[in-house]
Amino acid sequence: MSWQRIFICAAVVWLACWPAGAAQAASVSGRASTVVEWFDDANEDTAVPLYQYLQLNVRDMGGKGYTFSGYGRLGDDLKNEVDAKSRLYYAFIEKKGFLTEALDMRLGRQFISVTAGASLMDGLKLDYRFAKRYKLSLFGGGDVTYYEGYNAQDVIVGGELSGRFLDGLDLGLSYVQKLDSGNMSHELFGLDVEWDIRKALYLYSETQYDYLSDRVSYFLGGAKYHLSEDWTARVEYLYSLPVFSASSIFSVFAVEEYEELMGELTYNIAPGWRTFGRYTREIYQEFADANVYEAGVEKIRTERFAGYLTGVYRDDADGQDLKGFKIYGSCLFNRYLQAGIGANVDVLERQLNFFNDESDADETTAKRYWADATVFVNKKVNVQAKVERVESDLWDHYNRGRVRLNILF
Repeated sequence: MSWQRIFICAAVVWLACWPAGAAQAASVSGRASTVVEWFDDANEDTAVPLYQYLQLNVRDMGGKGYTFSGYGRLGDDLKNEVDAKSRLYYAFIEKKGFLTEALDMRLGRQFISVTAGASLMDGLKLDYRFAKRYKLSLFGGGDVTYYEGYNAQDVIVGGELSGRFLDGLDLGLSYVQKLDSGNMSHELFGLDVEWDIRKALYLYSETQYDYLSDRVSYFLGGAKYHLSEDWTARVEYLYSLPVFSASSIFSVFAVEEYEELMGELTYNIAPGWRTFGRYTREIYQEFADANVYEAGVEKIRTERFAGYLTGVYRDDADGQDLKGFKIYGSCLFNRYLQAGIGANVDVLERQLNFFNDESDADETTAKRYWADATVFVNKKVNVQAKVERVESDLWDHYNRGRVRLNILF
């Protein structure tokens, strides 16, 4: 029996048997979603997965200030073509002001994310606030990413010290250690910096250091400048080096660095309207560098209409070029119906030899068209549907769809 089934079944039984007195003391909310999909798999057989999602929030349990949050799904394929897995995304109990007003506690399955690393963890996280502007976080438990069974040999431990050390300057120092089958697989340090200078210039960076390999494995640095209320400029530099588990065979192989330079300019045309232009330089060690140009306009829904139109062009000396665009538009017709249509078109051009002979160039076009709609039965119930057609030069076309019934409580 999986933890996913335990959580969802127990939650349903728990709600059905919830005592009237306890219900008055606690606040229960959430969402139940029934999803039916259909699509063709690689063997051109039609799969029909069925999922039952449940998101549950219970606040102030027993009048003690404890909060429970959980989200998971049960899955099955009505055609037995694919493995529609059940999943438990998170399920934890949280208490603000645990033991002391400065200490917060979270126990259970939860997502941990610090600059040193991230993981889905079954365990305990403690946050302690002190001196008004500082926070110390400690966490530890089973690393869901690695273990197949529940044992004490696949764990993650770590922590983070963060706070505002100067006016507008936020710093965070983090540490993550992972064990795989009782052996150390990762040991990582992280440093993140955020500096907001007079609400006009925002500087930020993230650095991850792989202690076992003695090298920087990730760095992101950037600056965002508000030229005016409507104009914003942003530049970024990214450095990335893969980190493999020390117990993995891939850890002994040489890996290549990846670097990226990006510049972006955005402009607010009018309320709800935004346009942008972006240039990215992709830098490789063994391959030619690539230039990527992107531009687009977006309409955020303020009344009835929303949508976007973006285009991308990528070129490099090796001939791995890409041209594409995305377009989508939707309309809120009334309080009961919202609908939209969209399309993605990508054209990939590739050189198939090492001599850049144009006669050996290959071009592949991929297209995707879709229509979606949401019917609002009332404030608590809505039905979402999406149908799409996928076409490719390499594969035959196929259709896929999804219907989702959402019930809020």
